[in-house]
Amino acid sequence: MVPFAERLQKARKKKRFTQKEVAEYLKMTERSYQHYEGGSRRPNYEILVAIADYLEVTTDYLLGRTDEPN
Repeated sequence: MVPFAERLQKARKKKRFTQKEVAEYLKMTERSYQHYEGGSRRPNYEILVAIADYLEVTTDYLLGRTDEPN
């Protein structure tokens, strides 16, 4: 699994959100979101920022540029 996908899944689970809850917040299908956690797709800038805001982590953390989530 790629670092982004791993960190995305870890951050979501830490907040105890389901994939469906995150997908609904992002106004996308659950399957589309699952592609992010599966590592087959990456979000565009706007979605990346929305994910980071919702999961209360930094974009740098999700992208693997830092090990500090906040």
